[in-house]
Amino acid sequence: MGKRIGVVGIIIEEPSAIANRVNQILSQYGHLITGRMGIPKHGENVGVIALIIEGNTDEIGALTGRLGNLPGVTVKSALTNKIIEKES
Repeated sequence: MGKRIGVVGIIIEEPSAIANRVNQILSQYGHLITGRMGIPKHGENVGVIALIIEGNTDEIGALTGRLGNLPGVTVKSALTNKIIEKES
């Protein structure tokens, strides 16, 4: 299985209640994250995070699955079809 590049979009409803848990998970998978942008929407009580990621589909699936299982968190991802690096 090889590495692929992709993006992950994360929407967090009620960020004050779950943001710490989201950040813990992102830290655990930090080796996959190449870039991160977070936009707080205080008036709407919503947070938006965009990630640029690089990893194999199992690693990326584990990250998005853990995030998606949190209450009030929605996750969508898109990956390239091209393998950028073969794993040994």
